[in-house]
Amino acid sequence: MTRLTRARRARATEQLARVVTGLAAAAVVGAAVFVVAYIVKNGAGALDVGFLTGAPRDRGRAGGIFPIIMGTIYVTVATAAFTLPVGVLAGVYLSEYAPRTFATRAIKLAITNMAGVPSIVYGLFGLAAFVLTAGLGRSLIASALTLTCMTLPVVITATEEALRQIPTDLRHAALALGATKLRTIRTVVLPAAAPGIITGSILGLARAAGETAPILFTGAVFQMRRLPDSPLSQFMSLPYHIYAQVTSVPGWNRTLVWGTALVLVGGVSIISVAAAVWRSIRRRKVTW
Repeated sequence: MTRLTRARRARATEQLARVVTGLAAAAVVGAAVFVVAYIVKNGAGALDVGFLTGAPRDRGRAGGIFPIIMGTIYVTVATAAFTLPVGVLAGVYLSEYAPRTFATRAIKLAITNMAGVPSIVYGLFGLAAFVLTAGLGRSLIASALTLTCMTLPVVITATEEALRQIPTDLRHAALALGATKLRTIRTVVLPAAAPGIITGSILGLARAAGETAPILFTGAVFQMRRLPDSPLSQFMSLPYHIYAQVTSVPGWNRTLVWGTALVLVGGVSIISVAAAVWRSIRRRKVTW
C-alpha cells in the first residue's frame, strides 16, 4: 500500500467520522427541539397572570400553580443549601488532598456509581433513612436531604473536573511565594475553577428540581391550602403535580398540565442557559 493510498484512506475515514458524529449531534439537538416545541405548542395557551399567580382549584383542573412553583423553589433551595458545601468540599479534598491510594480510587468509583443509581432508588432510600429512621416524617427537609444524596455525585464530580483543569503552575507559583496549600486553594485555585464548579452545580440542582421519584415518598403532596411554613411541612412540586394530574385525576385539563410542564422546563432551561453564558464570560476573562 503506497503512502498516497494510506493518506486517502485516512482522509476518507476522517470524513466518515465527521459525518457520523455530526449526524449524532443533529439527532440529539433535533430531539430536544422537538420536545421543547411540543411542550410550548400544547402549554402556551395556559400561560397568563392568573395561571402563574393563582392557586389550583378543582383538584388542579382549574386555577393556577403559584403554590406549586413556590414549593419547587423551596425544596430546590434547601437542596442547594445541603449539597453545595458538602459537594464542593468533598471535591476539593479528593482533588487536592486525598492520597492516590486504593481507598481513594474506591471512593471515586462509588461516587461514579451513585450518579447512575435510578432516582426511584433514592426515593426509597429517603423514605427509609430520613422519613422513618430519622423521624423527619414526610417533609420538605426529608425531600431536600433525599435530593441531596442524588445530587452530591454530580457536584463532587464537577468540582473535581474543574479543579483538574487549573494549571499546576498556578499552584506552584503561589506556594513559591510562601502561601500555604490551604491559602493557595482558597485564593488561587477555587476562584479560577469557580465557573466550572458553579455550572456543574447548577446543572445538578436543575435535575433535582425536575425529579419526581425522590420526593414522591418523602414529602410532596398533591394539594395544600397553604405554603410550607417550616422545614417539617409538606409541600407541592411541579413534577409531582404533573405526575399526579395525569395518573390520578379523572378528566385532567390537558392545557393546564402542559402549561405546568412548560413552566418547569422553561425555568430549568433559563437557569441552565444563564449558567452556561456566565461560565463562558468568566472563562474569557480568565487568562493563565
